[in-house]
Amino acid sequence: MQNVGIFYGSSTGNTESAAKLIQKELGEDKAVIFDVSEAKSSDVEQFNNLIFGTSTWGTGDLQDDFECFLAELLNSNLAGKKIALFGLGDQCSYSDSFVDGLGEIYELLEDKNSELIGKTSIEGYEYDASKAEKEGQFVGLIIDEDNQSELTSKRIKSWVEQIGSQFN
Repeated sequence: MQNVGIFYGSSTGNTESAAKLIQKELGEDKAVIFDVSEAKSSDVEQFNNLIFGTSTWGTGDLQDDFECFLAELLNSNLAGKKIALFGLGDQCSYSDSFVDGLGEIYELLEDKNSELIGKTSIEGYEYDASKAEKEGQFVGLIIDEDNQSELTSKRIKSWVEQIGSQFN
């Protein structure tokens, strides 16, 4: 597997913790983590395999640092890169906008001549609406630390196995 760049935005530390677990599952020698509050487009461009992660705030808003990072991301040359996404959200308190922030990132990356990988099943979640659901699947790994924290490690492990084979 080629090296992987993991870029995350985190306000409370949950997305950062998830990024570190993903890095551990991939292998710390194969994945480098970047906090998007300090990342630049040149950081993104050095990897052929990318993972972007964000939480969703309020009624569907992107995490603040990731929202600021979007300009860097949109200025990056993503052609030919493989990109996987992960998002954190609260399916009970925000069931009408569950992980919408991740859906926004997906929509921005759809037409960047890259390959979006790592879709996951919507089974096991209870929500009313999500921009991160496309054609009956989530656009990436979905984590709900508020209501299903006991499933986080298992979900990450399974997802990393999936994307690891696609990154190769």
